[in-house]
Amino acid sequence: MYEHESRGVRISVSPDYLEDESTPEDGRYVWAYTIEIENTGEQPVQLIARKWVITDANGRTEHVQGMGVIGEQPVIEPGERFRYTSGAPLPTPSGFMSGSYEMRRGDGESFAATIPGFSLDRPSDRLWLH
Repeated sequence: MYEHESRGVRISVSPDYLEDESTPEDGRYVWAYTIEIENTGEQPVQLIARKWVITDANGRTEHVQGMGVIGEQPVIEPGERFRYTSGAPLPTPSGFMSGSYEMRRGDGESFAATIPGFSLDRPSDRLWLH
């Protein structure tokens, strides 16, 4: 799991390779990633928009932007969490994602909450150090 906290918003990411949805012979590798956003601050926060940078193993980078996540712009009260799962296909068997959410506090202040960078690796390709 990957985790980062920005201004009272803790973001945790857990990626998972989807072998059943991937077709390596066609150059298609698919990952799901589950994100949990926890409001550790004292005001409600609303997730307004997202920005992603997705890099494949060949160094090709794709920038993805949009409003909300999974069709929602959730308001997260202090002490509460919002969790969702989404996915990303790549043409290579590994890659990397990072990004940020535009958040708005209850008082109207907007800020960027960093999504921790995380690697997309197939379990069979992970390198374990002893």
